[in-house]
Amino acid sequence: MGFWSLLEVASMPVIQVLFISVVGAFLATDRCKLFPVEARNSMNKVVFVLFAPALMFANLAQTVTLEDMISWWFMPVNMGLTFLLGGILGWIVVKILKPPPYLEGLIVATCSSGNMGNLPIILVPAICDEDKSPFGNRSVCRTVGLSYASFSMALGGFYIWTYTFRLIKGSAMKFKDIESEQKAIRSSNSDLEADHKSHLLGAPEETLVKQETGFWRKGVDFLHEIFEELRAPPSVGAIIGFIFGAVTWLRNLIIGDDAPLRIVQTTAKLLGDGTIPCMTIILGGNLIQGLRSSAVKPVVVLGIVCVRYILLPIIGIGIVKSAESFGFLPADPLFQYVLMLQFTLPPAMNIGTMTQLYNVGQDECSVLMLWTYLVAILALTVWSTIFLHLLV
Repeated sequence: MGFWSLLEVASMPVIQVLFISVVGAFLATDRCKLFPVEARNSMNKVVFVLFAPALMFANLAQTVTLEDMISWWFMPVNMGLTFLLGGILGWIVVKILKPPPYLEGLIVATCSSGNMGNLPIILVPAICDEDKSPFGNRSVCRTVGLSYASFSMALGGFYIWTYTFRLIKGSAMKFKDIESEQKAIRSSNSDLEADHKSHLLGAPEETLVKQETGFWRKGVDFLHEIFEELRAPPSVGAIIGFIFGAVTWLRNLIIGDDAPLRIVQTTAKLLGDGTIPCMTIILGGNLIQGLRSSAVKPVVVLGIVCVRYILLPIIGIGIVKSAESFGFLPADPLFQYVLMLQFTLPPAMNIGTMTQLYNVGQDECSVLMLWTYLVAILALTVWSTIFLHLLV
């Protein structure tokens, strides 16, 4: 498979995202005025509560069985490593570049959370359909590749709506703290003496409260936060999908032409198909304002690009080849290709949904997505070429 053929295959899903973003940006312009902030917020809530959970449920229930979970056990481990190592590298970028505090979580999220959804779903079958595909029989490759990509999509959604959701939520809390401090400063200008007294009286109490929160209390609070994040609608949809996929009699109720409740699966799939277009249009709608007022510096974009398209793919090759040498992976080279691809993908579109949900960093997120997806056209092609040469 030549470089230019691979460039065409790898660039198609990315260009689709960019085209839909342009549509959203046009709808949000002052000339069109069809997609104001209020409309984007309302659509985003529908995506969060309805479309994303339906997508998670439909994909997991249909494509993942208990046997798959057992034989593909290294994929969730591999994906967890992409989030962990990307998060560490993102934290290093934050410490070096020192962006505004409310953007720290967004930067770590874009470094750690890849688009495990629509890009592998399009890219992997497209490579299988090529005449010179190195993965053998076209129909077998496409069927197996879709299963791998769907499993990757479902697992990615689970990680994103727990780990990444927590990062963006933390950024929102920092943003609110900054706003509260600014309001306190403005009010102190009108009554400096009263503010000084309240500060003196309030500070020891805050310190005392912090000292009294011991290890046990912090552990309980952490578990409570994890439980709250698992209650997010997309996480609930993923958990229910895992259950229906793993339990045979539940799976037979909704999956298959003769399933008595197959209408549940088809309805969930129909709703889930609206997730990616809606998220992308919202992202494009935020792009206009983001280009005008974004606080993202070019060096921050460069740092994220280096993490996502240079450091993580190199680390991914080392992890996958090491796992192969220890006998942890199936003999299928397509499975190894999907594992390597997970380290090379641009940031997850769901990050835009989260920033919109918490009303923090939407403009900056849209700018980061624009530049990372533009670079992804070339990066996915180059790294896919390297992966294929290593595997065949």
